[in-house]
Amino acid sequence: MAVAKTSRAPETGLDADAMRAMYRHMVRARVLDERLWVLNRQGRAPFVISCQGHEAAQVGIAMALRPGYDWVAPYYRDLAVTLVLGMTPLDHLLATLARAGDPNSGSRQMPAHYGCRRLNIITGGSAVATQVLHACGAALAAKVRGEDAVALTALGEGSTSEGDFHEGLNFAAVHSLPLICVVENNGFAISVPWAKQSHTKDAADRAKGYGMPGVVVDGGDPIACYAAARDAVERARRGKGPTLIEAKVARLTPHSSDDDDRLYKRREVLADEKAHDCLLRFRTALEERSVLAPGDAEEIRAEAMREVDKALDEAEAAPLPAPESALLNVYAED
Repeated sequence: MAVAKTSRAPETGLDADAMRAMYRHMVRARVLDERLWVLNRQGRAPFVISCQGHEAAQVGIAMALRPGYDWVAPYYRDLAVTLVLGMTPLDHLLATLARAGDPNSGSRQMPAHYGCRRLNIITGGSAVATQVLHACGAALAAKVRGEDAVALTALGEGSTSEGDFHEGLNFAAVHSLPLICVVENNGFAISVPWAKQSHTKDAADRAKGYGMPGVVVDGGDPIACYAAARDAVERARRGKGPTLIEAKVARLTPHSSDDDDRLYKRREVLADEKAHDCLLRFRTALEERSVLAPGDAEEIRAEAMREVDKALDEAEAAPLPAPESALLNVYAED
């Protein structure tokens, strides 16, 4: 990716510190995601659904938000989003290992069902696209209260075939809600390619049917994703209504730890995607801008590894839920 050699991204105003923070968030998410796969293959984690290849889009978009003030209804791949907003590797390892201290659900949800009350991250269910309706509710509440908070939700392109997606966007447009809906389009709804789901070239084309802007962005470029999200957030805060953003990303792993993508995805396609990995692209861009000096990228990864190692030790030592707490927060109590 050819870039000018400058320590500032002029199209966004991002300085060198902000761009380094972007890269650090991306690396933390990748290192944590890789560790979750190791735990799964060791039989210690029941399920993994990966963000690998989505990190640039998730980090760029999340950095346009105000953590703990804006509302986020994430989808199951949004590990990097939660880390940008303030969750930690320990939070997610507690969830993966089903420890009592899991802030997502107290170990009552399966992994990758994110939730954090203090950060306004709304936990979701396993039925895809329902989070769009949850985000609409949060956006409506903010508007009724007269706040300038926005609500962001994300989903895969396969989820745009669900009725919840259409109902949510139509409702948000009719009521001019401060909603940003992000489609992280990696080309496959599990094993079904986009061309067999929709006759439109881009998922963002669907925004026209609701009378809202539809923006397509290179999901491998976190700066471009930040710029698209920043504009959508500013528009929403001004009361100008929702925006649909489609980030074109790559899925570098099978759909989940229960999937075998060799059955439907050609190996040469995956090899090409890995050769254009968003982490490699952004590292190269930052080194060309002189934002990263020689050795910086290696130290950032080593730092992330140390953080994840420490978090795993703490999560493994954390207590399991008490059996008598099984029904807590499931049924109403006196």
